[in-house]
Amino acid sequence: MDKTAVVKVGAVASASVCVLFGGVVLAQYIFTKKKRAGKKTKIIEMVSAGGPSLCTAVENRRLGRGHGRSVESYRPHINTVFVLTMPEFEKSTVHIRDPERVEQIICSMIQGGASKLQIITDFDMTLSKFAINGKRCPTCHNIIDNCKLVTEECRKKLLQLKETYYPIEIDPHLTMEEKYPFMVEWYFKSHSLLVEQRLQRDKLPEVVRESDVSLREGYEQFFDRLQQHNVPVFIFSAGLGDILEEIIRQAGVYHPNVKVVSNFMDFDENGILKGFKGELIHVYNKHDGALRNTEYFKQLKDNGNIILLGDSLGDLTMADGVPNVENMLKIGFLNDKVEERLEKYMDSYDIVLVKDETLEVPNSILQKIL
Repeated sequence: MDKTAVVKVGAVASASVCVLFGGVVLAQYIFTKKKRAGKKTKIIEMVSAGGPSLCTAVENRRLGRGHGRSVESYRPHINTVFVLTMPEFEKSTVHIRDPERVEQIICSMIQGGASKLQIITDFDMTLSKFAINGKRCPTCHNIIDNCKLVTEECRKKLLQLKETYYPIEIDPHLTMEEKYPFMVEWYFKSHSLLVEQRLQRDKLPEVVRESDVSLREGYEQFFDRLQQHNVPVFIFSAGLGDILEEIIRQAGVYHPNVKVVSNFMDFDENGILKGFKGELIHVYNKHDGALRNTEYFKQLKDNGNIILLGDSLGDLTMADGVPNVENMLKIGFLNDKVEERLEKYMDSYDIVLVKDETLEVPNSILQKIL
């Protein structure tokens, strides 16, 4: 190689290094030790202007790209950003076992955009609030349990059932298989009591209006953004479908892109409750329900990026009927018995939100993807 060629190669290499690193206005690695369930979380912050994004760096690392690559190999996607440095992720309520894995999933979803995304979510205590100022908010079942259409005697029986079975539902020492028959018992007994009350269909809107149910802060932004970008939303609830639909209808967010699968009431020709339609859905048999909805998921075969939201370990099976999954980000709301269940939730969900009554984290992710 002659002298001129050597000079040219050196100039190109020098320019490449300048472009690669000169675009970074500030690159700062902050190692913050936070004691979260006995684990140390490493938070890496990188603020750049014009330089390669961290999403691109992660993809390069995943593909084994080394320093021998040209600057062109590191060209970032126009919307990429290191989302884990956003304020929403720095709250004490946010727990992440493997930040690098979460980073990789979100970056892949950003690259996929709206056309590849779908949402699969629970409802009670996931989209709706668990508590306000320490006072428990009602689930869809609780709304009926506490309404004026139910006799005092029935209300007491329903409360006794809750006091018996709810501790079993959230017991961290029991497996889902062990809890399963107790959930079936609970739902069967409570639904039988409701049928005895001869509830009237046309009274349900009023019952919802008079209840203390509340959706999580940021729900309008959540639903409206997904509707704007035509992202399918599959709400898979073990609650009461008729009540659920009325809640989101009154909230103004029951958009055409939303599908609800739940326990729907069956009314006679006079609008009186006579039973429940279809197979029972409870918190620990959502796997079976997911498989029954494979036709819905097949229609979304190109939507291989899934954001799953739930508040129980049973919700993790809600996407079992989805074909062609490319990336799945699981976000779990841990509302009760935090100390006993945090480790298990962090092992199961990618992001765990502890006693967080907002949708700030999901919304911040959607803002980057859409």
